[in-house]
Amino acid sequence: MDKKFLQEKALEVRKDIVTAVHSAKSGHPGGSLSVADTLTYLYFYKMNVDPKNPKMDNRDRFVLSKGHTAPALYSVLAEKGFFDKSELVKLRKVGAMLQGHPDMKGIPGVDMSTGSLGQGVSTAVGMALSAKISNDDYTVYTVLGDGEIQEGQVWEAVMSAAHYKLDNLVAVVDNNNLQIDGKVSDVMSVYPIDEKFASFGWNVATCDGHDFDSIHTAFEKTNEKNGKPWVIIQTSVKGKGVSFMENQSSWHGTAPNDEQYAQAMADLDAIAKELEGK
Repeated sequence: MDKKFLQEKALEVRKDIVTAVHSAKSGHPGGSLSVADTLTYLYFYKMNVDPKNPKMDNRDRFVLSKGHTAPALYSVLAEKGFFDKSELVKLRKVGAMLQGHPDMKGIPGVDMSTGSLGQGVSTAVGMALSAKISNDDYTVYTVLGDGEIQEGQVWEAVMSAAHYKLDNLVAVVDNNNLQIDGKVSDVMSVYPIDEKFASFGWNVATCDGHDFDSIHTAFEKTNEKNGKPWVIIQTSVKGKGVSFMENQSSWHGTAPNDEQYAQAMADLDAIAKELEGK
């Protein structure tokens, strides 16, 4: 694993996220920034995908269950080469390819249309079960929000995955403890997340969602196939990388104005200079 490469690529992804949401004048920057590192790790290191052949049969699948953070997925796909980066500034524009939530019919690299919380992880379970039935050798990855796991449908999917012994399924819970109305722990506590998944028959790993060494260690554990699905609970910071967005629930679904955009890019440029010095 080339840690510096991943750090640099994740920084570009963050710039893309902020640029896309600013251009659209709407969207969800906070949660997109909190999953930028994990999505970068998946697409630039862990997953078997090919931008030149996005529908290849043996590819690993990815489902963004927290579909409102589509700017993160779009930015990673563009950086990987699934489509031109010029599409990012057309985000949410009428007639554009990139709309507010992922669309598997119109966007290269998107394996499942998502948006309604709980449905993404459910379809990921279906994909993993299909692979088992067909004896296909691929892994299905899915990312959920911590607020999303307040949905009952999530736990039906979690129960099904354990029942069918889907050890080709890896879920990530993005635990930034913030949702649109405030702290997850205040709105409707989901804790302890690790014990809940373990009680449903899952393997559990944890990581710092902004430390590539920690992310790598957690994902390496998922290589162990023991008849149980894996969940990685990552501690993260909503709005990571942009000073005024960090740990602020108000940036769940707010676009930066011109002045805020300039400050956000300055923050990210400062991080870039730090990386150059390492």
